[in-house]
Amino acid sequence: MVFNDVKRWVKAGDSLPARIARMTYKSIHHFEIPVIRPLHGSLYSLHKVISGAIDWTLRVFYWTPLFKSRLDGSAPRMNLYGGMPYLTGPLLISIGRDSRISGATTFSGRSCSEPKPRLIIGDNVGIGWQTTIAVGSSVEIGNNVRIAGRAFLAGYPGHPLNAKQRAAGLPDLDIQVGDIILEDDVWLGTGVTVSAGVRIGAGSIVAAGSIVTKDLPPRVLAGGSPAKIIRPLSEDDDAVPFVGSLTTLVGVPVLTRIPVLHNEGFAFDGNGLDQSFFDYGKPEGKAHA
Repeated sequence: MVFNDVKRWVKAGDSLPARIARMTYKSIHHFEIPVIRPLHGSLYSLHKVISGAIDWTLRVFYWTPLFKSRLDGSAPRMNLYGGMPYLTGPLLISIGRDSRISGATTFSGRSCSEPKPRLIIGDNVGIGWQTTIAVGSSVEIGNNVRIAGRAFLAGYPGHPLNAKQRAAGLPDLDIQVGDIILEDDVWLGTGVTVSAGVRIGAGSIVAAGSIVTKDLPPRVLAGGSPAKIIRPLSEDDDAVPFVGSLTTLVGVPVLTRIPVLHNEGFAFDGNGLDQSFFDYGKPEGKAHA
């Protein structure tokens, strides 16, 4: 109590001693030395060299061998940066060539699945910072896939829907679990969530912050919560600006115009999408009428 009373007196007191104490505290709190650019610039460069050497040593001789000991196969030329992913639960993991995986990621396997959950990652895949991949039964990530930071592939929920069962500590049910498939060349922006049972077609892009609850066909731009198809992608998209443009900010797809709802789907400037886009992945006989 005495300390708090003194602290309050220093911060709010109007007396001369309180003002002097306050000024003294601020002088000490904000004290700094002047920057000598040749000296401190050299120290910064030395710091980067030393910290980079330590990071390289840990990555090559510690983190990567330990992580690879949990894999099926050799995962050649894997770049594991920033530590080692957190692995929890029973999980079979296979990773292709030339992958880049942040150490600040989580790979989780559902404990009550039979057979053991399996995570399959293809060649030349990038998985960003704080991404979580929760494998209920199977998650397959194709070649050349890019997954930005804080993405969540939710193959199982971890808890049942029934409140009494949750309170009793019972696990989720098999009907709540589903496979997730990202086909080749898919790009998930920052913070994208993909629900169990979803397949995203080859070459599709999902905008940052979206929640994908249903299948997406190949080569479409999708976004929103839940994610909707905005428009198809074409080979000319690298050379021609988007209508209702998609821009990038530090490698993250960001929607910069709100699409217009058109015929139960999204379209720009009155150009509708072929119905096959909306029926992709649906069981036969359940397509739109």
